[in-house]
Amino acid sequence: MEMKRYPNDGCCERLHLDVCVDERTPRHGILELLKKLRPEWKSEDIQIKAFTEGITNQLMGCYVGSLMQDPILLVRVYGQMTELFMDRDKEMEMFRVLHKHGCGPELYCSFTNGICYEFVKGVVLDDTLLRQPSVYRLIATEMGKIHSIKSGETGNSSPVLWSRLSQFLNLVQTSDAAEQQKSSAHVEAPCLKIIIKEMEELKSHLTHINSPVVLCHNDLLTKNVIYNQEEGAVKFIDYEYADFNYQAYDIGNHFNEFAGINNVDSSLYPSCELQFDWLTAYLESFKWFNGMDSTVTKKEVLELYAQVCKFSLVAHLFWCLWALLQAKHSTIDFDFQRYAMARFNYYFEKKQEFFGMKLP
Repeated sequence: MEMKRYPNDGCCERLHLDVCVDERTPRHGILELLKKLRPEWKSEDIQIKAFTEGITNQLMGCYVGSLMQDPILLVRVYGQMTELFMDRDKEMEMFRVLHKHGCGPELYCSFTNGICYEFVKGVVLDDTLLRQPSVYRLIATEMGKIHSIKSGETGNSSPVLWSRLSQFLNLVQTSDAAEQQKSSAHVEAPCLKIIIKEMEELKSHLTHINSPVVLCHNDLLTKNVIYNQEEGAVKFIDYEYADFNYQAYDIGNHFNEFAGINNVDSSLYPSCELQFDWLTAYLESFKWFNGMDSTVTKKEVLELYAQVCKFSLVAHLFWCLWALLQAKHSTIDFDFQRYAMARFNYYFEKKQEFFGMKLP
């Protein structure tokens, strides 16, 4: 096993292990990683639990003793062909920055086709917790903290939204779809010509909205939030899409995720009352972490609300293209094409409501 250390923006070095973990039979590769990361663990005592919530990568927890009581090390094996559209160096940079600010777990190492990192204690959020005021206010507060991290620590601070959308579109257009499609034959696919037209219209409309560019998670679905009831805190996990982006996009994308993944139900989009309460908690946090008076006015909430509604639209097209790309390459058992169609329909349903909304 070859071990390398890479410089990490002048900070501590990043460990890389020249090990490849087979996604079908991962134990051998994981044991190789643990020889370096946990040499005190005996191989015969090591247990591995697969977590099944993810639809991009495979995630496994490694431990000796009790899953509930003893330290756990997480191993994430990257999904097939995700290197086409993932910037793994950026992801590891986000790990470093967020961990430094107390917002994320420690990254232990990278390996040939994945990473190892610290387990975050708590429970993965579910739909019920997501709507509890005491919990969603924690989420809003944590997002406000992350959005306050300055660009000097991460280099380029241009919004990633439009370049990433173009990248996804180009990859979908150039991929050989027919023989790699892994979806239900009866499910129709979104029309790329319509997606392109809608993208152009949205870009023209949204670039005139003055939404601040901040450090965003960009993928805050329910399963990427860990709730620790004992500590009264939440932490966000999975930083594959984290980068600088529009403030209103990150919030709007999170609100979209209230509708779920396996069966997208747009009626579950948060009510205006919930959104106003969420946005108030967010603005209090964002202003406080930026050294401002944390008093929030009704006008500020209404202005952010309108921006979030509009930017939430483009998130549907983003995940629609993502799902079409995953349908061609992913080995994970999930109907990506059906999901793409659900987000495509979700977009048009919300466009009628949000696109013509007047900003305060």
